[in-house]
Amino acid sequence: MTDQPDDPIDRLLAGFERFRDRYFKVEPQVYEQLATGQAPKVAVVACCDSRVDPAIVTDCAPGELFTIRNVANLVPPCEPEGTYHGTSAAIEFAVRCLEVEHLVVLGHAQCGGIKALVDGGVDGEFIDHWVELARPALMRVPPDLSPDERLRACEQAAVEVSLQNLLTFPWIRERVADGRLQLHGWYFDLAAGELKRLAKLTQDEDDEDKG
Repeated sequence: MTDQPDDPIDRLLAGFERFRDRYFKVEPQVYEQLATGQAPKVAVVACCDSRVDPAIVTDCAPGELFTIRNVANLVPPCEPEGTYHGTSAAIEFAVRCLEVEHLVVLGHAQCGGIKALVDGGVDGEFIDHWVELARPALMRVPPDLSPDERLRACEQAAVEVSLQNLLTFPWIRERVADGRLQLHGWYFDLAAGELKRLAKLTQDEDDEDKG
């Protein structure tokens, strides 16, 4: 194995050279095609956590996955009257512009954002307000659980809260209802190396919810 540079930035630059050798020399057709545009079928809302890169976890090729990352992989409800909506804008681009067929909310174990909510905050300027989006998930967690069980339960419940928030966007609910879009809730356990599928919302299941 080739020795890696000690400096973290040098490691990234060395990684880029390996990436270029693979895709631009060995498989040049990959980026020749991607240079004309992207057409992913799947979008993922994932956490910023450095241990949970959706493309690595799912072994995706370039151009295969549209990734939206934020603290604790949260989806806010539809609130058009606000000022800045980075996550909502990215979701809108994936759904309305790229017309992805699947939208996955990918939660994970040992999430620092959810832990901040469970523990009562981190005394930050922005984090505490953001993770309050998952407050409904915390309210569902039984109070008699151990701290580790409580965190895990909240992490998984937060995925379901985000799925519910996705359905507050009219253009998402419309696409789920007519079968153009499916919503998925997944949970990645870092220690066990397991991916758990928590929920799936398709056209038929949406019809059942309405009934």
